[in-house]
Amino acid sequence: MLYSLARPLLFSLAPERAHELTLSLLKSTHKMGLMRQSVALKPVTCMGIEFPNPVGLAAGLDKNGAYIDALASQGFGFIEIGTITPLPQAGNPEPRLFRLPKAKAIINRMGFNNDGVDQLVENVKASKFKGILGINIGKNAATPVEKAVDDYLICLEKVYNYASYITVNISSPNTQNLRSLQSGDALTELLETLKKRQLELAEENQHYVPLVLKVAPDLESEDIQFIAQQLLTFKLDGLIVTNTTLSREGVENLPHGDEAGGLSGAPVFAKSTACLAAFAEALKGQIPLIGVGGILSGQDALAKKNAGASLVQVYSGLIYTGPNLIKDCVDAL
Repeated sequence: MLYSLARPLLFSLAPERAHELTLSLLKSTHKMGLMRQSVALKPVTCMGIEFPNPVGLAAGLDKNGAYIDALASQGFGFIEIGTITPLPQAGNPEPRLFRLPKAKAIINRMGFNNDGVDQLVENVKASKFKGILGINIGKNAATPVEKAVDDYLICLEKVYNYASYITVNISSPNTQNLRSLQSGDALTELLETLKKRQLELAEENQHYVPLVLKVAPDLESEDIQFIAQQLLTFKLDGLIVTNTTLSREGVENLPHGDEAGGLSGAPVFAKSTACLAAFAEALKGQIPLIGVGGILSGQDALAKKNAGASLVQVYSGLIYTGPNLIKDCVDAL
């Protein structure tokens, strides 16, 4: 109810300013003990972790982990922060975030703007959150793609003791050549190196933190088969399906529809869910799937579950429907 009143004001602001204002207001109201949302307990065990409910926050909303406690008050079963990189970086020039309200969509070309992994770790240490926290890691824009594995290793090592699970993001369309890591020898080398280090860290720290891959929806059938085989070979713990799409299907003639960047929200739902179903078929239940992309209702969340997802995540849908979406999704599942 409150969100439906606030939305016209937020939508009158530039998208990035509205994003910042929403998070600031949420943090303030949380400190005053307001705006908490009660959500049903629906435990799900996945990757060896018991989630209080299967609906999580996708990475990108809280890149630096500065709003964890406030976001946790909204009833998420888990929260994923990031994408974080070894060094702070400004990301792409503004404007870089665009609303397409008629399509309930967003286009972004943020470019992994973040304060760096060390700041994120400090923010996590300062938070009171005791729930399930995913940390999404990426590479700096200035790092050549041939050296990308070094950036992922730095982040993996630094966040290992602060994450419930760690997501390797190789699917943002807004960092040059990043998606090339989804194929061929580049993917093999990345997964082999990170898996080896994960097992070493598990032994050193006496606890195991699951390692998850996040992929794009813009994959051909042979890409899906190859990625699935690599995931099984290197025994990754989970797969997030999917990131944003480069397709403009459904927004071609809308204002901002031709902006560069990744498209999220309602138009990515069908493509993302088809990709999810294809991975479910290829992996045959051997690796759990987290479904994300275009969830704007409880029925959308249920469709992801029916396509093979053990857990789901939301982000763009929150912007169009507000925090009630979390409760709707939990109830539907």
